[in-house]
Amino acid sequence: MNRESISKFAHTFSQNPLNRGETERRDEQWISDQINNPNSKFMVLHDLNILIEEIGQRQSLRWLPQEEIKDLELQSTPVLLGIQDEITHFAISISDASASNFIDSDKNEFIDARACASFLEPEIIGIIAQARIQINWHQKNKFCSVCGEPNEIYRGGQVLRCSSCKNETFPRTDPVIIMVVTNGNTCLLGQSRGRLSQTNTYSALAGFMDQGESIEEAVAREVMEEAGLEVKNVTYHSSQPWPFPNSLMIGCHAEAKTTDIHIDDEEMVSVKWFSKEEVLLALKGENPNLNLPAPIAIAHHLIKSWAQTT
Repeated sequence: MNRESISKFAHTFSQNPLNRGETERRDEQWISDQINNPNSKFMVLHDLNILIEEIGQRQSLRWLPQEEIKDLELQSTPVLLGIQDEITHFAISISDASASNFIDSDKNEFIDARACASFLEPEIIGIIAQARIQINWHQKNKFCSVCGEPNEIYRGGQVLRCSSCKNETFPRTDPVIIMVVTNGNTCLLGQSRGRLSQTNTYSALAGFMDQGESIEEAVAREVMEEAGLEVKNVTYHSSQPWPFPNSLMIGCHAEAKTTDIHIDDEEMVSVKWFSKEEVLLALKGENPNLNLPAPIAIAHHLIKSWAQTT
């Protein structure tokens, strides 16, 4: 898949090259055949961490062939990720006992998806995001939300169907709007309560979209709630899947209609206006008074896009 034709912003977790097999998923026998196909590949997760192997001085994602999963204790049916070069790819979650078989080797370890992003290829990170989200969703939806009976996997894990009342559940994605608000030569950045409050790191304001709400309405509401400002001219920038656990970050820019800050001190520690000069120095790592999010996050690119626009 040619991602360059889709977006010029190649965010971390967003460059998944797999054909997700929408047509193939309709055939349950085909899925079963592919699970047992010796050419199929399986990504291994344990506690949502990813199996990584060391080859020489390099760490790589370890795909297991079909023959190596036969003796593993799986926590659910393999989840179909997609197809590439006529090879079908799956994700599997394994038990503590099975995970110990890999941990005992000094060439294998299970690594958090965030850490994987620092050394694996962008396309692999995109597949990892899909796998982590889907495995997490399966682990949290083992039983029907209507009658409480066990769910069964269909369409390679794309649908969970109740074994009793036949209610169908589909994977959820939580939309999150994240925005840089600008006023001429300054932009609005904030520090939420939590890990950012322990540093001098400021980021774009963000929040979950509400039901029945447009992107523009969500941007205006969140900025008002967190900073007490009115905004105008909301524009879309780009988006990023965020697999912690299952969000879609919808990046926007907006212009300030009012500029006096009145923060929600239950949610935010600080919200400030920063000049373009301050932000440019911070992007270079040369501003002792301001740290910005790392390039793994869409917030970094929203801020950078504004700061580098003349």
